[in-house]
Amino acid sequence: MSIEQALVERSSNQCELCSATDNLSVYEVPPVTETHSDKCIYTCQTCKDQVESNIDITPTHWHCLNDSMWSQVPAVQVVAYRMLSRLAADNGWAQDALDMIYLEEDTLAWAKVALAEDDDIKHVDSNGVTLQAGDTVTLIKDLDVKGSSLTAKRGTAVRNIGLTSNPEHIEGRVDGQRIVILTKFVKK
Repeated sequence: MSIEQALVERSSNQCELCSATDNLSVYEVPPVTETHSDKCIYTCQTCKDQVESNIDITPTHWHCLNDSMWSQVPAVQVVAYRMLSRLAADNGWAQDALDMIYLEEDTLAWAKVALAEDDDIKHVDSNGVTLQAGDTVTLIKDLDVKGSSLTAKRGTAVRNIGLTSNPEHIEGRVDGQRIVILTKFVKK
């Protein structure tokens, strides 16, 4: 049985991300060492174009990930994780989904491989220390949170930070509210 036939059968001839039924094709989830149906997904052209490119992402299209991220297929989980990671900086729903997604250790490592390759952006704190997603940082200045009456106080620990596409910004929760913080106002 060919890879495409195996994927058609596994997906019931639908896009494994958005359930579309038109213009379907095989997408090999990088990094590709050997082509196998376990390392591929069956996807529509709309999803494939946006997965392969960092430009022209339509966030509303990706609300489909709220369902597909729960797939039992590791390759689908990897693509869902990567897309949610790309969307999380500008879309609260994507960050919430990313906070809920569960991946086995090997699947998570596979998902993060390409993210690490794409990450030429280095986030550094006020002392020049490199920040990683999941780190805990401390605020070095009282910060007024725009659009809120909240003031994030100096000395507040922000746990499990998220990195954004802007090297000067990180995301974290302060008093239960997810906010964007300038890296120059934190230390690791």
